[in-house]
Amino acid sequence: MQAEIFVLTSTDGKFHLVSKTGRVEKSVEAHRGAVLAGRWNYEGTALVTVGEDGQIKIWSKTGMLRSTMVQQGTPVYSVAWGPDSDKILYTSGKQLIIKPLQPNAKVLQWKAHDGVILKVDWNAVNDLILSGGEDCKYKVWDSYGRLLYSAQMHDYPITSVAWAPDGQLFAVGSFNTLRLCDKTGWSYALEKPNTGSVFNIAWSVDGTQIAGACGNGHVIFAHIIEQRWEWKNFEITLTKRRSMQVRNVLNDALDVLEFRDRVIKASLSHGHLVVATSLQCYVYSTKNWNTPLVFDLKEGTVSLILQAERHFLLLDGAGIYLYSYEGRLISSPKFPGMRTDILSSLTVSVSNDIIAVRDKADDKVIYLIDALSGKPLGDGKPLVHKIEVMEVALDQFGSPSERKIAIIDKNRDLYIASVRRFGKEQKIIKIGTMVHSIAWNDKINILCGMQNMYFVVWYYPNTIYVDKELLSKTVYEKDASEFGKSPQIVNYVGNQVTVRRADGSLIYTSISPYPAILHEYVSASRWDDAVRLCRFVKEQTMWSCLAAMAIAHKDLMTAEVAYAAIGEIDKVQYINLIKDLPSKESRMAHLQLFTGNTQDAEGILIQAGLIYQAIQVNINLYNWDRALELAVKYKTHVDTVLAYRRKFLEDFQKEEANKRFLQYAEGVEVNWEKIQAKIEMEIAKERERAATVPTLGSTGSRSTPLNR
Repeated sequence: MQAEIFVLTSTDGKFHLVSKTGRVEKSVEAHRGAVLAGRWNYEGTALVTVGEDGQIKIWSKTGMLRSTMVQQGTPVYSVAWGPDSDKILYTSGKQLIIKPLQPNAKVLQWKAHDGVILKVDWNAVNDLILSGGEDCKYKVWDSYGRLLYSAQMHDYPITSVAWAPDGQLFAVGSFNTLRLCDKTGWSYALEKPNTGSVFNIAWSVDGTQIAGACGNGHVIFAHIIEQRWEWKNFEITLTKRRSMQVRNVLNDALDVLEFRDRVIKASLSHGHLVVATSLQCYVYSTKNWNTPLVFDLKEGTVSLILQAERHFLLLDGAGIYLYSYEGRLISSPKFPGMRTDILSSLTVSVSNDIIAVRDKADDKVIYLIDALSGKPLGDGKPLVHKIEVMEVALDQFGSPSERKIAIIDKNRDLYIASVRRFGKEQKIIKIGTMVHSIAWNDKINILCGMQNMYFVVWYYPNTIYVDKELLSKTVYEKDASEFGKSPQIVNYVGNQVTVRRADGSLIYTSISPYPAILHEYVSASRWDDAVRLCRFVKEQTMWSCLAAMAIAHKDLMTAEVAYAAIGEIDKVQYINLIKDLPSKESRMAHLQLFTGNTQDAEGILIQAGLIYQAIQVNINLYNWDRALELAVKYKTHVDTVLAYRRKFLEDFQKEEANKRFLQYAEGVEVNWEKIQAKIEMEIAKERERAATVPTLGSTGSRSTPLNR
């Protein structure tokens, strides 16, 4: 609709619907006095107009009045639609007001400037608000009215502000002034055209060009250049609209890349540069800048490029496309209510096998899609968090079965979850609070983040699934004051993290290389080398990581050494107990108990026919009801459960109050000698069974550590 017809507002109180050929299709009497602004909603199905008469009206696309939203005593200078077209933002003197379209819904209002507000804009991708006013300042707000950035005072009032479609940049206009800014507020560039005040700014759909309506009657045009991308030793700059310069900082070698059409988006990572122009996509290897792979794009407005090690993701207005670095289309995922125009790098993540996308209709839902087939993962159920999700990030390394996703929610809590459930209920576990920026390492599953006033690195986030108490010992923290207020992590490549400060400057911080080496040793099952490395480094964090890794990979000998090194004597004793158990199934079950998975432990024992052991596990955990339930179900050891229950109550000088236990106690005699004999017989049977069943790796090989 927006492409076929545009709206023209005029000072005589009318607005005109004009076709793209320039013919006035309809003129509508809308306001008393000038119509100061008219905006289409994102779907092009409704129009909002505001005027000097202080009224705000909603119109159909054919110019029929739907409703008068607001009537106030002061002129409304500017208006903007909310991201879902379900609310409007408008000005009222020095105040900004967000009003939902539904009647009786709560209205949000706050004082935003010290002078009359002249212009507002609201971006659908990042959900941030821009405002500019006669106090000569422009400001960035979140959708709750919290101030994120306030500019220094300019020489003249701010007459126009406008977001780029992807929400990464915005433009600001004033008297003889055009400024380009990052979404966080700092300024990239300042131009001083001799045009009078820039009263309105519009971006091209691809976000590469700006048009400005000027006070001297001219229209000014500008295009975005000098964008920069860095990865390892390569630095790439967009020098002109259709050319890039590649610099290798190791030898100062320069290459110039020329393109047929203007460059819209680019991404440099994992040894490849991906460039989307208005019509084509170019894929370069960092080893060879002379022969790119080129293929045509279905739609020219690429809004996002995300790279993984084996493939890359393109987003445009029509869909999501996953391509290999050879240019082959792998999949084109679809999910319910898909709107690609409002997805960003915070709400989409890609790894070698999974694509994660936060749902726009319900911010608590994350769709998990198989990268190769483009279909929903597993049983097709999405991952559902308890509150709104702000950011998602998939780890990049390791086997698909162990893939993890990190989530930052609206409360700025950091959670981690396994992507593949294998029929189990999804466990989303909290590992941090007050986290506002995260990044996974590009090669190893190490996670870094900005947490409150600290820069934090989780060397082995999987620890939370293995030994919760150990997690804090596997974390590295350092003071983040050097990064200033509200820093953002750009990437984490090798041992270096790139952080952008609030003023736009980049700061690099190095991470210890030893945890990455430890990850490599463990993934190659080089346990002796891993122990030697920890002995060399002599750090508790390294030993703690090794302990968790060893338990996760079921290597009990290494786990025993690592836990002993950090003084966890009770866990060393439990590991020795596990090693002395007669059967493989018992060892597996007790390892599951060690990691807190009681149900899995019980399931392993029951499946192996070790019913008494399953009952005893529940007795040891004081799960009395479950222990009795198993004993009754399998018609064995009811007297054992009753005996232990009675002893437990006697120790605490309590009377039996559980009806089920009272019921079964009536017909069962408790004889400790008989019970002890039965238990010894069960243990002997298990030993006998373990001796007759051949187990792989019973020679003590490193590949089957449970049987050492």
